[in-house]
Amino acid sequence: MAALSGGGLWRRGWLPALQLVRHGSKAVTRHWKAMHFQRQKLMAITEYLAPKPRIPERCLPTKKEVVEEDDGYVRLLRRQVVEAFRDNRMIVVCQYNPMSNEDVLLTRHYLRKHNIEVKFFLNEIVRPVLSQSKYKNLLPLFVGRNIVLVSPEAKAKEMLRVLKGVPQINLLGACIDDTILSKKGVEDFAKLPSLEASQGQTVGALALLPSQTCSLLQRGSVRLAALLDEYIRQLQAGAEATPGSPGGSPAKPEPSQSSEAH
Repeated sequence: MAALSGGGLWRRGWLPALQLVRHGSKAVTRHWKAMHFQRQKLMAITEYLAPKPRIPERCLPTKKEVVEEDDGYVRLLRRQVVEAFRDNRMIVVCQYNPMSNEDVLLTRHYLRKHNIEVKFFLNEIVRPVLSQSKYKNLLPLFVGRNIVLVSPEAKAKEMLRVLKGVPQINLLGACIDDTILSKKGVEDFAKLPSLEASQGQTVGALALLPSQTCSLLQRGSVRLAALLDEYIRQLQAGAEATPGSPGGSPAKPEPSQSSEAH
């Protein structure tokens, strides 16, 4: 049993009574060491030297920059953008979210009733054109997928009425009569009266002031004329009361000459 128990202890493991433990820093083997002299000569001999050109660069002809010409289709699209911004008074930029083809056709139909056209322009086409025009302040609006609503007339009220029923199209900004407006500015512009009504109000206000001024200037002359008419009427009434007139009062007798003699 003792042998078995001793064998069991040996299998479990035995630790010596004396253990050697090394204390101190580890060995550092990454110190810089100079390259061997023969290796330095080998590296210098095998160093790559680029061949020098036979003709100096100053004697060579200058390289012409090759300008890439735009595709004909790209030029056509840019021309359409220029014409759309040049021939219309109202230019509205909207964010376009996916919608069915039927909804797109209905929206176009309702807008076309008010002479408003829907244009789909790529940002790669619009941005270079706007950067060189007076509409460059509209560039921050052309991010993502957009559509442009154009009209030769400033029909902001009708446009907002149509877009109110199309939540997939969000108004971002507009340029009306060469004036850039935000969404709030377009809504305020739609609340203004029409141009004909504004012109009528302006003409009425301008015509009222001269009429008041004319009446003030004529008031003195009219009063003077009324007073003169009244004075003439009084003189005529006094002339009718003179002697010899029917119904007139008898005239006073003149003093006799005898009384003058006395």
